Order: sequence, then structure tokens, then C-alpha cells
Amino acid sequence: MSNMLLRNGISSDGFRQISQTTTGHCYFDYIAFASEKLQKKKQDGSYRYFNAIDRAATRFPCALTDEGREVTIWCSNDYLGMGSSPLVIDAIKKGLDEFGAGAGGSRNIRGNSTHHIALEAELASLHNKPSSLLFNSGYTAQQAPLEALGTLLPSCVILSDSLNHASMIYGIRNAKCQKIIFKHNDLIGLETKLAAIPHSIPKIIAVESIYSMCGSVAPLEEICDLAEHYGALLFVDEVHAVGAYGLTGAGLAEHLDWTARSEGANDDHCRLVDRIDIVSATLGKSFGVIGGYMAADEPLVDLVRSFASSFIFTTSAPPALVAGIRASVQHQRSQMHDRIHLQKSTIAVKNALKDRGIPILPNTTHIIPVLIGDPVQTKKASDMLLKKHNIYIQAVNFPTVAHGTERLRISSSASHNSSHERDLVSALDDVWNELGLKRIGDWEAEGLVVTENLTSQTRIWSDEQLGGTLSG
Repeated sequence: MSNMLLRNGISSDGFRQISQTTTGHCYFDYIAFASEKLQKKKQDGSYRYFNAIDRAATRFPCALTDEGREVTIWCSNDYLGMGSSPLVIDAIKKGLDEFGAGAGGSRNIRGNSTHHIALEAELASLHNKPSSLLFNSGYTAQQAPLEALGTLLPSCVILSDSLNHASMIYGIRNAKCQKIIFKHNDLIGLETKLAAIPHSIPKIIAVESIYSMCGSVAPLEEICDLAEHYGALLFVDEVHAVGAYGLTGAGLAEHLDWTARSEGANDDHCRLVDRIDIVSATLGKSFGVIGGYMAADEPLVDLVRSFASSFIFTTSAPPALVAGIRASVQHQRSQMHDRIHLQKSTIAVKNALKDRGIPILPNTTHIIPVLIGDPVQTKKASDMLLKKHNIYIQAVNFPTVAHGTERLRISSSASHNSSHERDLVSALDDVWNELGLKRIGDWEAEGLVVTENLTSQTRIWSDEQLGGTLSG
């Protein structure tokens, strides 16, 4: 313990970390350190408060607070409402009756089943890949492949977008290989960095297809071009796009292929879904349950399966949940109604907020980031929505977003209706008035664009696609 002692009991952060004991020895004061560190987060407004909100299984997006009040959830990632789908719930109930509550161990000990194998085949098929691997969380589905491949590939260099999710950041960090961060969606910067790496060196480009806190979209076709030209593996996180985009819900790459075909591209053009080497996504957002997965060529998947410790040493997902996930994926592959409803609800909310002068960071996706720009005011806005208007939207502060860009991240869903939308817009307008928050004109006077003109040309989903036919 002696290596933990600090001279005079003061750390570089100014915390008093030494306590005198009855024996006369001085030891590190862990509790005081934790308390003071947390107090600093509370003072700067970045402390995270959890609200106890119980979903109503048959009434999403309605939920109940711990006081028994009914509220409407507007910050869930259950974009398609599948967490409340009778189809999914019935599959899980049936699985519980047949297989019990748990898996019984990790995949290689006791936790493998026909349901796990069938779901992985379903997910591989969804992305037109030969193989896939199921993980217990979306976080691990990003972290484990990047860590394993970055560790195993000799002298590997991973090039990571500056806005990538923490799961990707920590996977790269744990790999202890060379990492190069390029500015968000900066193709020129990315190519410059790729060109400086010898052709013989293994390289991985890691990006998200849709970035969840701002809604920006990766230029996937151009990144595919760079990956192929410079001999890099392309790793794409489709977490916020899978289920919500594409003809069968496979994500942004499939959606862009669909758009290309509708615009007259040749049938034999090389599809984006085939040019992406590794897809990683979640099963806890649009598919409504829990978990994540990667899909790729079989040797790459098997390499991660065989070497990723976070996969090897983790108890497997229960077969009942796996059965429910597969039912959800199959349902979303077979129809487009939910995806279309999500997009139409998003468009309605964005346009209504624009009319009220409420600032939205511009994007072409279903993400609705409402800018406030101050952590304390963001928390006040969230609290006021919950207590006064029975609307639940969690505050998003640092480190999830940068200082000065604090926001409310609103999520429409296939379960929200026009009444929910009107109540939301009215409530936000009231909060903006009561707290004196900046509106569109205020931000524009400071030189920041915080609205968008939502036309068919500025959306990922075209008017024709929102017509909802499966023929494409």
C-alpha cells in the first residue's frame, strides 16, 4: 500500500488523500477521494443522475415513474417498439418454458444452443456475410473485434473517426497497437494518413454509419474506396442504423444500395454491403432486446471468437432471449412499416420544433439533438419536462458530448403518434420560455446553424421510399 501514499496527502488534483489511522500510519483515503471527485462532477454539471422509469409492456412509449406517475418516453433507443412487441414477448415466454432462465455458462462450456446458432445465421444473412458472432452487449460487439484484431495483426494501425463511440475507443486502446485519429468524416485527412502507412502494414478503418449524438452520416462509399485503395479492413458500426434503415433493416449501407438502385445504378454495381469487411451492430435498439454482434468473413469472425477474452469468458445470453431477438430480426426483415413510421414521426417533430424556433443540430437521420449548450440548464430542462409535463428525456452532458454542446437527445419511435408529438413540442416550447433558453435566432446570431430544411433531397429516406413498398 505504501506506493499509494502521496507527499503531504495532496494529489495533483488538489484532493486530500491521506488519512491518519489510530495506529499512527497514514493510508490513502479512498472514500474521501471518491467523494471529492464526485463533488467536482456535481459542481460542473456533468454528474449523471438516473431516473427510475418502468416501461409499460403493452403501452410503450408510456411508462411509470417510481411515484406511479404516467410519463411518455422520448429518449429510448427502442426505435421500432420491438421491446413491447407481442411477437417478441411470446417468443421469450416460450423459450423460458422450454429452456429456463439462464444459459448455464459461456458459449464453449454450456452456453451454446441451437437458438444461438440460428440467430447468428440470421444476422449473417441480414448483412450478406458468411458468418456472424453474438455478444452480450453492443459495447462488447464493438470493443472485442477491434481489440482482438488490433492485438493479433502484426504492427496493425487502426484509423478511428474522432467521434467514434467509447466502445470502439476502448477496444482500440486495449489493443495497444498504433492508433491514428482523423477528424470527423474528413476524407482528405483520412487519405493523407493512410498514404503515410506502408502498404504492407495491416490497417483497419473504424467508423460509425450514423453518429448517435449528432446524427451525422459517414460517407461510406468514399471510405470504401479509400479502404480498398490502401488495403485496409473497413469496420463499420451500424448500431443506430440497423433495423431503422434499408430495405430489410440491415442498416445504412443497405439503404444506400437501395437508393442507388432506385436512381438507376447498374444491377451489377458493387454493393456497399459487400464492400464493408466487418459490420458491428446492436440488438438492444431497433430490435428491442439486448446484445450485439459482428458479421464478416468466417476466418475473421472465428479469429475474434477464438481470441477475444471478453467473449470467451462471458456467460452466454439466455436461449429464451436469443429466441426473442431472432423473432424481432425476422419480423423487421419482412416488413417496412415500422421503419417508415419512425422516419415520418421524426420529420413531423423536427419540422414542428423548427416552427417554434427550438434549435436542432442539423442532420439527415432519425436523431433529434436539441441544443442547449449548458450542463446545468440541460439538467433543469430534463427535470422540468419530467415533473411538469410528464415527458422523459434524459440530459446529455460531458463526456458523452463536448463541453458547450450539452443537449436533449430526442428519439421518435414507431410507437409515437401525432398526439405524443404535439404534447412534446408544446412542452419543449414551454420549457424554453420558462428557462429563457436560446432559440434558433439566438444561436444563428452567434454563427451556429441549428436548424435544417427537411426536404426529400436532405433526408436519407426519399419520398418514394417512404411510400413503403418492398419492391424498391
